[in-house]
Amino acid sequence: MLDVDQVQVHMEAIVDEWISSGYLNKGDLFVVGCSTSEIAGEHIGTSGSEEIASILFDQMTRLQKETGVQLAFQCCEHLNRALVVEKETMDRYRYEQVSAIPVRKAGGSMAAHAYKHLQNPVLVEKIEAHAGIDIGETLIGMHIKRVAVPLRLNQRFVGNARVNAARTRPKLIGGERAVYRMETEQGHCE
Repeated sequence: MLDVDQVQVHMEAIVDEWISSGYLNKGDLFVVGCSTSEIAGEHIGTSGSEEIASILFDQMTRLQKETGVQLAFQCCEHLNRALVVEKETMDRYRYEQVSAIPVRKAGGSMAAHAYKHLQNPVLVEKIEAHAGIDIGETLIGMHIKRVAVPLRLNQRFVGNARVNAARTRPKLIGGERAVYRMETEQGHCE
């Protein structure tokens, strides 16, 4: 039996680490891929949970408030991994809206919960996020800008689901004569 209090503790640790990392900037787009079924210890797409989705949504909203990022919640494969975003995010990045409303069985519990609780939600087909988190191996890589840099968070699980995370950096171009800004200990360019 899954302890939802444990899910809360795991998510708080993950969000705290993202906040203290310094990798996120105001206005960055942050993608969230999540299988609430995997968190509960079940096979992806079989046991969606509104309760788990609510915990994750609240923590992602905290991340948004603390860092100024804009959130994008990835749907499941039944909606071709489209994303729930605020209309202002769609407009800012000039993404194109698609016609669907995520529900638990087509979109997933997390995307359906986000759609119900965002101020002005819309669905877009694709994005290029600056960073993101993948809880339960939902494959967010298709929505991350180039060049993705994997992050090894201290909290590697939420409930029973593995956690992967990534940030991005600008492409290094040029050749042997190119000069790049040096990275600091935390991985930030100076």
